[in-house]
Formats: sequence, structure tokens, C-alpha cells
Amino acid sequence: MSSNDQPALHPIPYDDFVADVRAVGDLVRAGAWQPDFVVGIGRGGLVPAVYISHRLGLPMLSIDHSARVPGFAEELLGKVAQKSADTRLLFVDDINDSGGTLDEIRHLLTNNGCHVDNLRFATLLTNSRSRASVDYWSRTIDRAVDKRWFVFPWEAMGASETIAAESVSVPGRLA
Repeated sequence: MSSNDQPALHPIPYDDFVADVRAVGDLVRAGAWQPDFVVGIGRGGLVPAVYISHRLGLPMLSIDHSARVPGFAEELLGKVAQKSADTRLLFVDDINDSGGTLDEIRHLLTNNGCHVDNLRFATLLTNSRSRASVDYWSRTIDRAVDKRWFVFPWEAMGASETIAAESVSVPGRLA
């Protein structure tokens, strides 16, 4: 994709989103490891986390990572890391694309003494070439061949220009 090209925006229909939530929830339910809390990773993971928490009948916590307010996410992740000593936590995001967000969350948790045996990560979509792995997902993409920019139902409220700008905000993500 050249810098003059618009990304291939791919709106995810609401029914597909709900099917993905059900699939992830069912995978979690079917496993031996069961969470005590769902933790939504803001901003993209908050809506899926709410749905998954309802699907699993669990309370939800949230971490606003995307706002990049200095110290804010770090302070919350420190509290979550302490909670992981005796509580199983399922972190939820919308997509595991490059793996940057998940790597950063894991790094911050580890630096705060997190008990990694009590953590799992889930996304609706995962990139098979991501540098981070997730434990649960509904659909797999391969960024080497799939250059679509997925627009989740809650993101569709934004202006097309804003969505397009977001899609190219990380150099090489869709190239």
C-alpha cells in the first residue's frame, strides 16, 4: 500500500462480532483454567471484555492503555499484578495485530511482580505473525497476505478519515 492509497477498511458486522465473543467465551469455558475476572484493555478491548464478562458471568476490570496518559495504565497494572497473586485474570483486547500492546501489558505486569500462571489473554482476531501470543481467539489472520483494516462496530462511530488515519499510524503495519 503506498502512502497515497486508502487502506482497505473492513467493517465487522455486529452479528460477526457477537459470534466472535461467543466463540472466545466458549473456548474459555471449555478449558481447565477459569478466570475470576475479565480485564478489558482500553480502548479496543473494552467492548469485547464487557460482552465476554457477561458471557462468562464474571465481573470486569478495565485498564486504559490506549490514552497513553503517563503513569495511569502503569498504576492500574501494578494493582492488577498484585491481585494476580490469588486471582485468575483474563485480559481481553479486540485484535492481536503486531503484538505491541500485549507485549507492553505483559512487560508492565511482570515488572510489577505479576503471577503469570494466573493470567491469560484473549482477542477476537489474532495475527498469525504477531510477536505476541494469545490463549484464546475466534479468528486468525495473516498480515503477510491480509491487509484489511478491521473496523469493529464501536469504531464505526468514528469519521472515515479518522479510521483511515489510525490504520496507517504505525508504519509498515499494513504494507
